[in-house]
Amino acid sequence: MHVFAAINGNHRIVEAAVELKVPVVLSALVSPGWNRSNGTRARVADRVLGNLIAWDVQTSYAQTRQALHLASLVVALCESEKQAIRNAFLINPAKVRVLPNGISPHFFEADPALFRARTEVKGQFALMVGAVSPYKNQLGMAQTLSEMALPFVVIGEAQERDTDYLRRLRAVPGVICLGSLRQQERMLASAFAAATVFVLPSQGEVVPSTVLEALAAGTPVVMTEASALHLPNSEFALRQGALGRQPGAERRAARPARGAARTRAGARAGAPVHLGQRGAAAGRLLRRCGGAGAPRQRRLRRSSSPWYTGA
Repeated sequence: MHVFAAINGNHRIVEAAVELKVPVVLSALVSPGWNRSNGTRARVADRVLGNLIAWDVQTSYAQTRQALHLASLVVALCESEKQAIRNAFLINPAKVRVLPNGISPHFFEADPALFRARTEVKGQFALMVGAVSPYKNQLGMAQTLSEMALPFVVIGEAQERDTDYLRRLRAVPGVICLGSLRQQERMLASAFAAATVFVLPSQGEVVPSTVLEALAAGTPVVMTEASALHLPNSEFALRQGALGRQPGAERRAARPARGAARTRAGARAGAPVHLGQRGAAAGRLLRRCGGAGAPRQRRLRRSSSPWYTGA
């Protein structure tokens, strides 16, 4: 069986499968920020806590390590995640395989008109797709974008424990919450294509598929710097920095430029997709949120992505 993520109590699922003698493939989703040093500290803290409470409660580190240890095969999204699994959790690297996220072909062919027609969202907007939670930091991003007078479209749901966070997010002027959309839906790909900029201000990511999908749809990205994602020569479309933490800058200086028109027929044939002024808008948004530098205007080719899964 396949278990997605070694966190959130999923070690119990792995334990149950092992008891039933069912092989487990575990997509770890371990932050590349883990290393030998903080792994050692976590094990020491785990032992101290265990001695104090007679091992009645496991730390999140212990739960994650247990899931990784019991899994038949562990999947990492990149080499840095594999190194984190080995160095911090002491897992044999022989059972860890690196399998990067893929991108469905329909994101490269996305038509923004579908999203515009069904939602009646007009003009420029920032987009974020993912679970609504304090860890993902939609609220911090919403407050920043509200200062900029740039509408913020949020696609995703909140767990029951985060319903108050969702309520506070919806109360921010300019926020539009659309709930969840399945990854396979054309509507989701259309939302990526329609957005002026895609934002991902979470506390940490491994290799976020939403960023790759946004780039595939021709939309520039501003995201957290706490990530293992590294795309060489991508600064024209992908900027990383501290997001959603510095509200109060001048609205006029951060106002994004108008999106440039793109030719979808050319993109399907492998022709360049012009990011144009939308790339510059991403740079201004990054400076507004605490980063530096505006991306240069370049071209992004569909065939240039190593994660493209189409023919």
